[in-house]
Amino acid sequence: MAQAWRCAGLSWTAGGPVLIWDGGRRSALTWGKTVAFGVTEGGARTCVGARGNTCPSAARVSARSTGPRCEECARLDRAHSVAADTLADDPRPYRVYLAWFGPGMTKVGITAERRGPARLLEQGAICFSWLGTGPLMAARRTEELLRAALRVPDRIPYAAKRAARAALPATAEERAAEIAGLHARALALTGWPESLDPAPCRPVDHVEAFGLAQAPAPVGAVGELTAGGTVSGELVAAAGPDLHLATDRGVLVLDTRLLSGWELVPAGGRGVEVPVRALKERPTAQDGLF
Repeated sequence: MAQAWRCAGLSWTAGGPVLIWDGGRRSALTWGKTVAFGVTEGGARTCVGARGNTCPSAARVSARSTGPRCEECARLDRAHSVAADTLADDPRPYRVYLAWFGPGMTKVGITAERRGPARLLEQGAICFSWLGTGPLMAARRTEELLRAALRVPDRIPYAAKRAARAALPATAEERAAEIAGLHARALALTGWPESLDPAPCRPVDHVEAFGLAQAPAPVGAVGELTAGGTVSGELVAAAGPDLHLATDRGVLVLDTRLLSGWELVPAGGRGVEVPVRALKERPTAQDGLF
């Protein structure tokens, strides 16, 4: 019987996306590489635990959820974190950024300076620019300033990000236009924290890093994994947690967050034997009442 592996998630490095496995093993992903695995027969998706500890109840987790933790472990994992606003005493510098995911979809956020652009790659940002650097609470206040004064959100639903990738502007200049305009408006605001150093607008485009320029448009997405199911295809693009795989059903999107919590074994071919759903289309603005 083949050895089973448990995926700990997808990470982005300077060399591209990397799958991380429990125990520390890493699998670098390059365009054209075959990504193939099966789910063990009779298995179930179980909670991955929190902060390096196993789930005490080995709780079952929904196969359709992108969160691999039960409610209790999810609560513990978010404790003492920047995202949950419970890490106010972190002395390290933080950066405020503007991230663009498609027309009309720009958000503001913060990330630790030491992480560089990793957070933006993990979110699937098509384009981004730094806005400033300073202490954590100054960065947080700047984020709140933009939300209040310019109505810039700090979250965008992931399904909307994925849908927007299907119709991106053709050039990097077009993709950077909204960020450039918003960056100028942000710097003109009063009320910036004195301890935050503003940064010039220097948009960074990720279309080439994600491989989206040459890849065929996806026709569907893996909806969930199932015991005994298989996924196999050739990697043609990746963005955020998503892998775009050329399979016998066409190019499908695999959200790698669905892998955590399952025991996985090697597989071959280009077949997909798990539920697949159609991609959600991005809603368009209504140009009339009727």
